[in-house]
Amino acid sequence: MAADLVAGLTSIIIVAADSGPLLGDAVASALAQDAAVEVLVLDNASRDGEPARVAAAHAADQRLRLVRNGSNLGFGTACNRGAALAQGDALLFQNPDCTLPASAVSGLRRVLAGDARLALVGARVCAPDGKPARGNRRREPSLRRVIMAASGLARLEARWPALAGVEMPAAAVAAAVEEVEAVSGALMLVRREAFDAVGGFDPAYFLHAEDLDLCRRLRDAGWRVAIAGGVPVSHAQGGSSRHRPVFVAWHKHRGFWRYFTRFDPAARNPLLRALVWLALWLRFVLQVPWLWLRRRR
Repeated sequence: MAADLVAGLTSIIIVAADSGPLLGDAVASALAQDAAVEVLVLDNASRDGEPARVAAAHAADQRLRLVRNGSNLGFGTACNRGAALAQGDALLFQNPDCTLPASAVSGLRRVLAGDARLALVGARVCAPDGKPARGNRRREPSLRRVIMAASGLARLEARWPALAGVEMPAAAVAAAVEEVEAVSGALMLVRREAFDAVGGFDPAYFLHAEDLDLCRRLRDAGWRVAIAGGVPVSHAQGGSSRHRPVFVAWHKHRGFWRYFTRFDPAARNPLLRALVWLALWLRFVLQVPWLWLRRRR
């Protein structure tokens, strides 16, 4: 935990790992906020030179700090390192392919300030064309819910709630504040007190599912998680993963396996545990040829 926190300051933490030119847009939007911010870019040994170019472009702005990691620490570990250096009483974790309107931080902070038990608030994440992205309003990915979603039975949720999947049905009108089980990890504002209380991100996740894990542990500790429907942000999605899709897919599957074994009661059944392991890694193996072809294109 930082020694001297600054009340009202939001520390924006962006992890870069060969994230490409979108990193510059993400940092510029973070620095253009109408609220007090500091921006920490954690460079996970990028080889594309973008973190250095971004730092040079904003060399006169003392609110920006570039922290060079000697190797790729993974997303959660890099975020934890940024949090340890940050001085804000709230931490905003922003993906390097996510851009913010100038009022995003102030809007999210107002939501956080409105409920003392609210630990984490997400934004309404949209694709560049303005359409809401998947993963904004999520339930925990239990085995049953994943099966409902994969089989298509989740489409019948309105009639039979027991068939609910991971994604919550689209709302006709986005609520100003809605309590959910998990939000999109593309942008998350976290109360510093709550983040420190649960020990930050679990470093055992390298990439993917650490956001779900954080939401779950916060809720288990008695905190609340919500989405601010009135705060839209743009997410290009996959800036880093396009360069190494197999690497990212490998860690994504590892992350979901860890989440399953930690939190899903179904994992206590040896037969179900074995079947899920086989299904998960068979899915990865079958994905590899397509991922290699997509990269070559």
